[in-house]
Amino acid sequence: MTQYLLSVHGSDEDFANVPEEEMQKMFADVNRFNEKLQAEGVWVFAGGLLPVDQATTVDNTGDKPIVTDGPYAESKEHLGGFWIIEAPDLDAALKWAEEGSAACAGKVEVRPFAAE
Repeated sequence: MTQYLLSVHGSDEDFANVPEEEMQKMFADVNRFNEKLQAEGVWVFAGGLLPVDQATTVDNTGDKPIVTDGPYAESKEHLGGFWIIEAPDLDAALKWAEEGSAACAGKVEVRPFAAE
């Protein structure tokens, strides 16, 4: 089985005007999806991230570490959350991503981990 990262990307604007009841429905849908992943035995790990303004970037590639408030890249879209699953192939991972996308009401990128 290969592990895949299913990452949810979006912008602050994507959810800025979502009514509270729709947001709560999305949270419930994601919880149901998480439970299904676990029941099917493909779940490895998942998590939602706080807004990008909570990010800190560390660069220790020079003479001394530099710590900067904010994201690594200035971008309109950011990583908002993710699932790590185990699936037999890309087609199976894509099927899970379809369900995840519907649950979180966002786009989901599917990417395999490098073989060990």
